[in-house]
Amino acid sequence: MSITKKLKDKYREESKSKLKEKFDYKNDHQVPKLVKIVINMGLGQAVQNSKILDSAIRDITKITGQAPVVTKAKKSIATYKLRQGMPIGVMVTLRGDKMYHFLQKLLCVALPRIRDFRGVGRNSFDGRGNYSLGINDQLLFPEIKYDEVDHTLGMNISIVTTSNTDEEAFALLEELGMPFKKS
Repeated sequence: MSITKKLKDKYREESKSKLKEKFDYKNDHQVPKLVKIVINMGLGQAVQNSKILDSAIRDITKITGQAPVVTKAKKSIATYKLRQGMPIGVMVTLRGDKMYHFLQKLLCVALPRIRDFRGVGRNSFDGRGNYSLGINDQLLFPEIKYDEVDHTLGMNISIVTTSNTDEEAFALLEELGMPFKKS
């Protein structure tokens, strides 16, 4: 059984029934679930050095297994030497099996590699049941080799759920194994 199936099956077989019981849902479709995971790398330095964009595309493709979309500047800002339409980041949206595979890799491999890791913050919910976290270094993922890295690039990871409240989303992510800080 693959890693992806393990997390997906855990949700279907264990987590779904626990959440249904905890929040007293009448219908299985009311139980919160994952919709998508969006990974974004903002590359402010790409304005001066276009090689950073190429390395970010290479790295995020290796990490997620999916080609990213290059995001471009919406308007010109003279103080940053930025013109409208210049590439300033890359973004990937994961759904389905790739989403579960990435989440499993994030929870079991990348987060434990952080030095002095005590858990992710509980305050990063948006009020509508979605969770965001930032990672400072792409070297946490095993696909990235230290010798190939020119610049360390951080990334923002947004986990979108069908939850209506932060409490439901917190319970869902905790059931899936998200290591939250002890309060």
